[in-house]
Amino acid sequence: MGEGVMVFAPAPQLTVTIEQVGHEPELHLHAGGQAIWQARMISSLGVPVTFCTVLGDGEVGQALTSLIEQEGLELKAIRRRSDSGWYVHDRRGDDSRQEIAQHAGAPLGRHDNDELYALALSEGLKAGLCVLSGVPDPALASPDTYRRLGTDLQRNGAKVAADLTGDHLAAVLDAGLTFLKVSDEELYADGLADESAGDESVVKAAKELAERGAETVVISRAEKPAIALVDGEVLQVHMPELSVRDHHGAGDSMTAGVVAVLARGGDVREAIRTGAAAGALNVTRHGLGTGRADAISELVGRVRLEPLEDA
Repeated sequence: MGEGVMVFAPAPQLTVTIEQVGHEPELHLHAGGQAIWQARMISSLGVPVTFCTVLGDGEVGQALTSLIEQEGLELKAIRRRSDSGWYVHDRRGDDSRQEIAQHAGAPLGRHDNDELYALALSEGLKAGLCVLSGVPDPALASPDTYRRLGTDLQRNGAKVAADLTGDHLAAVLDAGLTFLKVSDEELYADGLADESAGDESVVKAAKELAERGAETVVISRAEKPAIALVDGEVLQVHMPELSVRDHHGAGDSMTAGVVAVLARGGDVREAIRTGAAAGALNVTRHGLGTGRADAISELVGRVRLEPLEDA
């Protein structure tokens, strides 16, 4: 296997953002969605990325093709007649995101799922590590596709990381994971942890996720220290305190930072520190999944991993 990463991306989206610069509005077009944000950060950390996806043949899909290729990713795409998803955000005014319109796209059909599975399996077996990314709407991609892909990649020697929730998370846990990242809010929403029970419930959830098949688990918790379960030890991940411009995408940057280090054969604790540094830097910027590699490297040494007492 190589030292690159295969990112499984069933449903990227075209993002259209309106911003105000001085007296004039500006229009920005980007490829977006969890998989894109993760792939962008992995690539920025110097790890080659193969991006396996499904794109429509319409105008949105054509625009996404060009934008993904401009990211420096190796694009491997299945084409279909139904066009890709998109959303339009207005960031004028107080700089918050106001959604004007959105369309997640059409669910993948049986043929689309089968073709994407075969493509991702082939490319994933060539890579050193595979990332199974989520979709903006759970109905867009079948959990069974995730289950089959995760299982077959693992059976044939590939390592698998995931950042998923709900039925898609349950599907890949059965396959076994090298690394899993999930947020505490997602655990609460899925009924895997009780918000009123505090740290104890989150730690319990991390241990249960490990028992179900995740080798290393990291649970992000917004402004609170993340919780990591590494080799049976529960750790708090204390990140550098930086000024926040936009908290969106921090968790995806964290996942990407961990994956980038693991793909190069690095130590899992160093990987978690790098992920924490990438997530911390991302919130200082408007672009999701963005950050300078040199700044992230400098912040890594300021991330502390401390045992959680009584865990």
